[in-house]
Amino acid sequence: MNMPTINVTPTMLEYLKTKGITDKELILITDDAGGKYSLNGGSCSLGANFTIIVLDQPDPDYQLKMENNADLHMWTSKYDTMFFESGLTLDYKNHSVEIRDNAHILDNAVQIANGQEVLNAAGKGMQASGGNC
Repeated sequence: MNMPTINVTPTMLEYLKTKGITDKELILITDDAGGKYSLNGGSCSLGANFTIIVLDQPDPDYQLKMENNADLHMWTSKYDTMFFESGLTLDYKNHSVEIRDNAHILDNAVQIANGQEVLNAAGKGMQASGGNC
């Protein structure tokens, strides 16, 4: 499998710097309630919601390194790459994180979440929003 590639715009990189996470492990997920870090979704949101999960250490469940122009430590899974097309780009504009490809805006409200906090919440029985779509 080819290494997935994503462009990170200068405004997105600056935004990540202000959040202090450019030196962290970043996982790009399709947030459809199917994975352990999922915050949203259900079957009606497949490929419509994306989240960047922030970790201190790599997660062995997300082994596909994402080549990027900002030298970020970005990862994803084989499942998530099903939703990636040519020209994948992360951008920050209008106070929101956007992910798009050459043909579409995939999500103009990408969330950024602390992976350990997501796991802790799931361990306490908190569930993803929108699961009954």
